[in-house]
Amino acid sequence: MSVDTVTVKRVAKLSRIAITDERAESMKAELNTILGFVEQLSEVDVEGVEPMTSVVDTEMRKRVDEVTDGNKAVDVTANAPLSEDNFFMVPKVVE
Repeated sequence: MSVDTVTVKRVAKLSRIAITDERAESMKAELNTILGFVEQLSEVDVEGVEPMTSVVDTEMRKRVDEVTDGNKAVDVTANAPLSEDNFFMVPKVVE
């Protein structure tokens, strides 16, 4: 894939970046270099390679998944402008 100056200017406009004609020419060369590198990556054989998030084999730290009440209703509603019986009170908005 090759990028021309018109495409560079269009991408700059979509990105809301003002560029001069000289800068568009240098950006064209830079973008073509980047796209060439990406094309090289598509040639790599990754058949049978497991997807990974790190090069080091790690195990995610997990916590016990326990359902708890929390028993903090008073703390939760403490800063509410209006509350009653540990529930938030809000003005009626639907008739």
